[in-house]
Amino acid sequence: MADTIDTRRLLAFCDELLTPEIYRDYAPNGLQVEGKASVSRLVTGVTACQALLDAAVEEGADAILVHHGYFWKNEPQVLTGMKRRRMATLLAHDINLIAYHLPLDGHDGIGNNAWLAEELGVNVTRRFGHQSLAVAGRLEAPLDGNQLAALIEQRLDRPPLVVGPVDRPIRRIGICTGGAQDMLSDAIDLGLDAFVSGEISERTTHMAREAGVTYFAAGHHATETGGVRLLGQRLAEEFDIEHRFVDIDNPA
Repeated sequence: MADTIDTRRLLAFCDELLTPEIYRDYAPNGLQVEGKASVSRLVTGVTACQALLDAAVEEGADAILVHHGYFWKNEPQVLTGMKRRRMATLLAHDINLIAYHLPLDGHDGIGNNAWLAEELGVNVTRRFGHQSLAVAGRLEAPLDGNQLAALIEQRLDRPPLVVGPVDRPIRRIGICTGGAQDMLSDAIDLGLDAFVSGEISERTTHMAREAGVTYFAAGHHATETGGVRLLGQRLAEEFDIEHRFVDIDNPA
């Protein structure tokens, strides 16, 4: 039978592990909506959408832990429509909403970038880019663009969009999950062969082609399922609480 952990103790553990104070983030990290004073059942997911909240209610969760939470800079401050319905669900069921954004990208052990690098067999040797979030390293054996695309599809269960050269060996790879396509310029400056992120912009195509760097847009959601799931597992092991990762499909 699962134990129960004081919500404040769980939050303190996350803060110590993820060090959110070192990041300049776009939304608050940690507890975003207060619920029950203790947690025995935790649901994790990438984004605090209504479908995830409904799944958490169905699971009888005391807390939801996500990568993409609420209260982003420059978003409307009023609680109407979709935002009101989401907040009403949390408050009606007394569920804590906990979110970690950049800290869950940048962590060396359970961060999204470290996780994806391990999935792709990249031996990480350095960090680079905005707030040193991106990681770079080498493959044990070189792959061409088509082979690396096939590996990404195998690991993430969806094919990436690939631009730039695909018929030459790729050894040195940069990775930054989510919407980090503009860090491609940093990857080019480092002389990397390829860069993997989640999204792609119109300008990304031309930059990759003209610089001769292969760019893989593997999906914002797909590239960020690892960190929050691993954090949930870590919390379950540390405090002997129940944990379930709920993957709400998102093609973006």
